[in-house]
Parts: sequence; structure tokens; C-alpha cells
Amino acid sequence: MKVSYTSHGGQAAGLFVQRPPVVVDAATLDPTRVSELKSLVDAAIAAPPPAARSDRTRDEMSYTITVQDDGHETRLSQSDTTMSAEFRRLLDWLRHHPGS
Repeated sequence: MKVSYTSHGGQAAGLFVQRPPVVVDAATLDPTRVSELKSLVDAAIAAPPPAARSDRTRDEMSYTITVQDDGHETRLSQSDTTMSAEFRRLLDWLRHHPGS
């Protein structure tokens, strides 16, 4: 399993345009971290879809997490103001374990 994320938008949008996605390859992780990552991915995928974005928050950040597993790809996209708690936990984990 490979999990990647990218950031979009916000006031510093230009800084993120050329930045490559952060990728975590489960094959490089110890079994404990693989289990953590799998649990977080499963919870984020199972969470209800986020509420619609408001036009009043045009400068908010949005994030895309892509999960590649056994030939299947799942893409989750959420924003600062609408993300689920499960998505936030996965995003935080990926931020603290980049390229682990």
C-alpha cells in the first residue's frame, strides 16, 4: 500500500504548485506503523463524506489523499473547514511520518 497527500489552495497556493506529493510506502514501514496506517486509512474511507465547501472560505487549504492498494486507487479530497475527524487523523499521521 502507498498513501500520498498533496495540499492545494490557501494564501500560499503558489508555494504548493511545484511541490511533489508526500508519499508513504507501507513496504518500508515496521509492522506497528503499517497497522496504524491501515487503521487510519480504513477509518478515513469509511467516514461520511464532508459537507460542501462554502464560498466564504476561498483561501482555505484543501488536501487530497490517494491510497494505492492491490491495484486499486482511492482518492479522498477534503478541506480545512469541512474535513472529517478521521481524515484529519490520517493527514496528521502522514505529516508526521513523511516517506517513513
